[in-house]
Amino acid sequence: MSWYPPYVSVAEKRAKAERKLKSLKKKNPGLKPVVIEGRTLAQTWWGKSWNNNLERYADFSNRIGRGRSYVRHRAVLDLQIKSGKVTALVLGSARKPYKIEINIKPVKPAKWAVLRRDCQGQLKSLQDLLAGKFPKALSEIFFSEESGLFPAPEDITFDCSCPDWAEMCKHVAAALYGIGARFDEDPRLFFKLRGVKIDGLITQAVRDKTDSLLKKSKKRSGKVIDDADLGAVFGIKMETEPDFSKKSGVVKKPVKTKKLKKVKSIEGVEKSKRSSSKNGSTGTKKSTSSSKRTETTTAKSKKTRSAGKVMSGTRTQAKPESVLEEVLISIAAFTE
Repeated sequence: MSWYPPYVSVAEKRAKAERKLKSLKKKNPGLKPVVIEGRTLAQTWWGKSWNNNLERYADFSNRIGRGRSYVRHRAVLDLQIKSGKVTALVLGSARKPYKIEINIKPVKPAKWAVLRRDCQGQLKSLQDLLAGKFPKALSEIFFSEESGLFPAPEDITFDCSCPDWAEMCKHVAAALYGIGARFDEDPRLFFKLRGVKIDGLITQAVRDKTDSLLKKSKKRSGKVIDDADLGAVFGIKMETEPDFSKKSGVVKKPVKTKKLKKVKSIEGVEKSKRSSSKNGSTGTKKSTSSSKRTETTTAKSKKTRSAGKVMSGTRTQAKPESVLEEVLISIAAFTE
């Protein structure tokens, strides 16, 4: 007779956990199970560091490994993280899941002040902090056993409703690994669990960045563009770069002399037109009989010309069709 329980495959264990979770969600839809995808229990820097911190202490290393298979089989049906406290439901051999409560002491104010001081000039943004993208030196500070952010064994207390007599049962161990998986989903929960505000580290980083920008702004004034490179600023191509060292003034448009000359010549033509018209009227009175004979001859030939025939030393002109033609006629008369 064997004292060992019958073998149950991983697929059967996961199916059992999923059926139980579905049944529990009918009464409590707010349950948050821990789901591990892949072989590794954690993916991010915060999740991995949490697990490594638990495994590096002798008090936990001999017992915490018992919870790895449980968390992989999705036996952690619910896990809630609050400030300094974690509650979980872990499915075991019994029909009802076991209730686990884990209490973690907050970071001491003196230690937190030192950590904020050590972060000066090393954090760039909140995104980099949550993603674990910071210098190696800062990573070592966070992970330090004595002065780091992660709790020591004396900072952690736990309790489970199972009948196991061990101080750390496999259900508690599964819940502890589940905390690391939860940090993968939201690293902010780490700071919430440790009882500190993440804004404290980011505020110091922003202050350092502001001081750096202010120091740079003192070297160069932002009121004037030194190189006057407006083309590069606005993305346009300028034919000539402006010289801001000279006083600005209103640029007058150059006077086009050609147009003025043309106007003057037209005015002269108008004067000559009036003088020539006077002379023409005098000549017309003296040769009235000659003009009548010229008009009779033109009507018989039915050929109209722009310029009349010259008879008796007098020239008759055709009626201009436009102002331009009138000006040209006046110019011709003026030149004669």
